[in-house]
Amino acid sequence: MAELQIGRIVLGSCATNCYYIHKEGKTETVVIDPADRGTYIYEKIKEKGLSVTAILLTHGHFDHILGVKELQAATGAKTYLLKEEVPLSSDPEKNLSGWTGTQVSLVPDVEVSDGEELTLAGITFKVLATPGHTDGSCCYYLKEDGVVFCGDTVFLESVGRTDFPTGSGSKLLNSVREKIFTLPDDVKLYPGHGDATSVEHEKTVSYTHLTLPTT
Repeated sequence: MAELQIGRIVLGSCATNCYYIHKEGKTETVVIDPADRGTYIYEKIKEKGLSVTAILLTHGHFDHILGVKELQAATGAKTYLLKEEVPLSSDPEKNLSGWTGTQVSLVPDVEVSDGEELTLAGITFKVLATPGHTDGSCCYYLKEDGVVFCGDTVFLESVGRTDFPTGSGSKLLNSVREKIFTLPDDVKLYPGHGDATSVEHEKTVSYTHLTLPTT
């Protein structure tokens, strides 16, 4: 079985992790959360002899989607996003892109659903709906490789904030308990910001000390 290769480019004012992944020996690559500077992402990936075939989005906040337009223009790759997130991603007020001085509205090429499996670049991604940070946040679980790309649902010893439009603290904690903590302990978690962690490690962390809305 070809080993999964994971690259990371940290981008933008929020230091967002943009991941690009492919199977060893293959050139087809999937990009997750092109946060900013889509042309730069394209050039960095091209330098490695790789080609972008799909763009997966964990949620619709500006700091995860600003690079989509340029990256699509350079590659023609389709975008994938949980269908419940489209009302946020398409609304510049809700996706907070106005903070950057740029009004961005994103409608994905493909709307995905909880539990759906996508096979892209020879890699199988299972969509895990994880509402909380936003109502349509999701994670992508690669069971074969023991990896989850979790956006702003879980960070190293923390979780995403919930004081933005459609956020809910109770939903977020439920998502972590029901969708993340039910995975095998050795599954590695790659968040939207900061360093990677694991299911086993996060189970040792108490999130009850965090100040989260109860709605």
